[in-house]
Amino acid sequence: MAYIIEMLNITKDFPGIRANDDVTLQVEKGSIHALLGENGAGKSTLMSILFGLYKPESGSIRIRGEEVKVSDPNVANELGIGMVHQHFKLVHNFTVTENIVLGLEPRKGLSLDIPAASKKVKELSKLYGLDVDPNAKIEDISVGMQQRVEILKMLYRDAEILIFDEPTAVLTPQEIRELIAIMRRLVQEGKTILLITHKLKEIKEVADTCTVLRRGKLIGTVPVKDASEAQMAEMMVGREVNFSVEKADASPGDVVLDIQDLCVKNAKGLLGVKTLSLQVRRGEILGLCGIDGNGQTELIQALTGLTKIESGSVRIHGQDITQLPVRQRLDKGLGHIPEDRHRHGLILDFRLDENMVVHSYGKAPFAHYGVLDFNAIRKNSERLIAEFDVRAGKGPATLARSMSGGNQQKAILAREIDRSPEAFIVSQPTRGLDVGAIEYIHKRIVAERDKGKAILLISLELDEILDVSDRIAVIYGGEIVGIVDAKNTDENELGLMMSGSVRKAV
Repeated sequence: MAYIIEMLNITKDFPGIRANDDVTLQVEKGSIHALLGENGAGKSTLMSILFGLYKPESGSIRIRGEEVKVSDPNVANELGIGMVHQHFKLVHNFTVTENIVLGLEPRKGLSLDIPAASKKVKELSKLYGLDVDPNAKIEDISVGMQQRVEILKMLYRDAEILIFDEPTAVLTPQEIRELIAIMRRLVQEGKTILLITHKLKEIKEVADTCTVLRRGKLIGTVPVKDASEAQMAEMMVGREVNFSVEKADASPGDVVLDIQDLCVKNAKGLLGVKTLSLQVRRGEILGLCGIDGNGQTELIQALTGLTKIESGSVRIHGQDITQLPVRQRLDKGLGHIPEDRHRHGLILDFRLDENMVVHSYGKAPFAHYGVLDFNAIRKNSERLIAEFDVRAGKGPATLARSMSGGNQQKAILAREIDRSPEAFIVSQPTRGLDVGAIEYIHKRIVAERDKGKAILLISLELDEILDVSDRIAVIYGGEIVGIVDAKNTDENELGLMMSGSVRKAV
């Protein structure tokens, strides 16, 4: 059989860890080949080797049957290999076209010929059903559109082999469906796609073949049509995975988090949250769902003190925290797992142990009379690393920046759950996590509920909202358009409410 890509016996070491251990990957031309594995399994490392970002210690790469040395991404581009990274590499104040041609600018004499490039971008966009405006600025378009710009960047460079690294991690359910349609169109046009993911549902929907890695080793390659989600999950984590969230019925107590008539402005100076009222009770999980950009971010930032509240009030156990600064809100019993782990969750250039005490470094046992106790800080992080299975090459001394996205997320969860706050705002808790980690995180969130905590869960994953929540509130255009019992609703009803088509009396 002729393979377009062969990565044979690839081994790659980083200080203290073997990321790829004698891995062989063979991909057929014109197929969608999924690369599945837990966080830190070595998926992104293997693809970074194919794209020329890393050099392997041993092994060889063949493209279209010929052995090649992919020394850097420029060589990869020449070989027809392109990559859409999990965190997009775009210049926000440039237009779509300017981003796409960066490094390959077409010239007319001495000046740039942007109109010619814009025309080609428009043609490519039409051919692959991408529907992108070549003249729009990156800062003005949605995350889903930004991802399409990254795809166009590859197509503009005539890439035949397209690597997608966790492409759906930042997309809404509707955008995911659109992306899957785009991927099928790309394959019809003769492209080959490598898909790094740990979302089994998407693999079943779009991939032809799946290769599974676990802790750097190759576990196996299977045709997707012959493997169930449960079988792939077991290959991935090495044990049976329970997909349903086991929880007893909630026994809600008194109101802990009380939000009344909240109005908050968005980045454009318009009201992003409009007279919104919600109550979260002790011992319940209230899920908040909506299409991205309908006021969730503004609501979270208002509750946690990251943006100004125009009017309305926020109370915890009856105490008004509306105008309090962030630290005082935390001291009053507020917890927060932020949606953007890089901007609000971690200090990327701090060590892991320092990040674990970022809220409490001034208190005992981490400080005495203003002097930090580094031994206590290290022991605290060792305990949390073990308890939450945070994979960090250098343990407590690992820089947050050097960890995989999923392990960064686990570190934030470990820190916040360990604080055990009374009112817990949990936003996108499993973004970028694999099935094993998702199962564990859901158990921990339910355990916090069972301890009597009030949890507001904000997620773009409808499965997560339906599985974990006791009640579900739907936000549309900055307003709550309905609150339903999680047991008595489904994706269809929520989807209609999320699009503003149906309202339920609140």
